[in-house]
Amino acid sequence: MVKKLQSYWVLFFALLFCGTIQAKVNHYVGGYGHVGEWTLLPSESDYSASFGVAGGLGFLYELQAGPTYQPTRFLFDVGVGAQYGMTSFMQSSGANVTLENQTDLDGMQFDYIYEIKDRHDQYTNLSVQVPLMIGIQHRKFYMLAGIKATASLLTQAHTTALINTYGRYYSGDKKVFDDFRNMPEYQFFTDLPQQKSAPASLRLNVDACLEIGGRLGVINYAVGYDVPKRKVECRLAGFVDYGLLDIHNHGTLKAIGTPDPMNPGKILDLDKGLQYNQETTYPVYKTQSMVDNLVFNDIMSTEGFAASVKNLMVGLKFTVLFQLPEPGQCVLCRDAYGSSINPRHGSLKYEE
Repeated sequence: MVKKLQSYWVLFFALLFCGTIQAKVNHYVGGYGHVGEWTLLPSESDYSASFGVAGGLGFLYELQAGPTYQPTRFLFDVGVGAQYGMTSFMQSSGANVTLENQTDLDGMQFDYIYEIKDRHDQYTNLSVQVPLMIGIQHRKFYMLAGIKATASLLTQAHTTALINTYGRYYSGDKKVFDDFRNMPEYQFFTDLPQQKSAPASLRLNVDACLEIGGRLGVINYAVGYDVPKRKVECRLAGFVDYGLLDIHNHGTLKAIGTPDPMNPGKILDLDKGLQYNQETTYPVYKTQSMVDNLVFNDIMSTEGFAASVKNLMVGLKFTVLFQLPEPGQCVLCRDAYGSSINPRHGSLKYEE
């Protein structure tokens, strides 16, 4: 199957090369800018994705080939650019984490419980992109399709959440008091906002790309010898990029890390609903903040976040192309003067 697919690609590029050398070829360089909505789509996940704003700039080389003075042209594009954007994930349900068998200031036993809700993980990402596109241009309409390789240069994760902490007192297996809530002196807080930021990383991505739009301004389809040819082209198009690869790192970290009651300098990773069973007690909240030492590992680097994560972006793209100079045939050649005296010297030649 792979060899058969390779044969198709070889045949395609061979036909493309043969068609190009038989056609009128023009070369363009230019730049583009795009802006749109960007998101990362997790599958089989407890988190939902939302769209954020993204935009970029880049440089482009384009080859146009087709019959002279015909409105239909073949397009081949390659370029390099940079994109910056932001997107976020939201946890669909809350998470509870329990530190068991704590001792309060009065020497009573209780469980210290974290309740995490309204968690958002927002990502900002700077990446470099290399598009490779082929397409067709007919009069003012054009269409390009291809792939785009994307490598992330700088990714940052910003996590926000509301934290409720409370104490649950037991005597044996029986609850003896109502939950102790909203008592800051015991580090029992209600809807305490938390913010954490940390570097993150995304895998190399390859997008399938589609771009459809039109050329701006007046277009001359058949220029005569006394009409100047267009040297600059401007385009406006809509585009969509959809990821073909899983960019999730599938790390071994847990989504939430809590202080170890036996060692305030150590962090234990506790997943949603998981309890830490401690044989002895230690009043850790006397010496450090039970909330400030919570660790929110970014979702994209944790295990069990999603089976896969795909890229999706839709937006608008503006392109400016400048035609490269090309050697033209002379209108009145030097050899043409000699032909009036000696026919062997040549004849009149005209520029296309």
